[in-house]
Amino acid sequence: MHLQLATWPDIETYLETCDAIVVPIGSTEQHGPTGLVGTDAICPERIAAGLADEGALVAPTISIGMAQHHLGFPGSIALRPSTLMAVIEDVVQSLEATGFRRVMFLNGHGGNIATVQAAFSEIWARSSLSAGSSPLSLKLVNWFMLPSVQRLSRTLYGDAEGSHATPSEIALTWFAYPEARREATLDPQVAPDGPIRDAADFRRRFRDGRMGSDPSLATPEHGERLYRAALDDLRSIWADFRA
Repeated sequence: MHLQLATWPDIETYLETCDAIVVPIGSTEQHGPTGLVGTDAICPERIAAGLADEGALVAPTISIGMAQHHLGFPGSIALRPSTLMAVIEDVVQSLEATGFRRVMFLNGHGGNIATVQAAFSEIWARSSLSAGSSPLSLKLVNWFMLPSVQRLSRTLYGDAEGSHATPSEIALTWFAYPEARREATLDPQVAPDGPIRDAADFRRRFRDGRMGSDPSLATPEHGERLYRAALDDLRSIWADFRA
């Protein structure tokens, strides 16, 4: 069930048997010459939709994340870490106020990890310092780090998976939106890798936006396999979390 497609009585009924919800979170940032700007939001949103089809309640996607290092490329939008933390805290506290006690964030962007975990720490700290009730159960799951996904990515792409504009994430977006498939000449075929600093430095180091990857290897068929691998892992994670 998708929160935005339900009525409040639907949600009230859901809460009678389950107080857990999935919140997809991603980013709006460049993904090289063939990757969609919405890649990091599309991937967790598509996987979460699979959970929704099986009865999980899925919230609207938080589609803008911590992506300041991509601002050298048109179309990228970023939130400051402090802003994203505030967004996460407000989302969690809103859900708590209406009866939810377990919130699982399904993340599609590596740059969000530290910020989401810091937001969790702030929420738990407030509970501890105010001697409040038992803290909420909060969980961060990164779809691209799921064991089945990593095994399949290594099999399909090896070292050409890279760390940004990866063939695995681009394949998943093409499975979700096959009409959005792009082709481009990549030079070099496998992009360089290295550290991430500010936006200007990123643009200098990674001219076309890729990091260590060869997204030309991606296909929609790979995307479907990656989707099913992620969903297989998530089923058990979700079952344990909501129990």
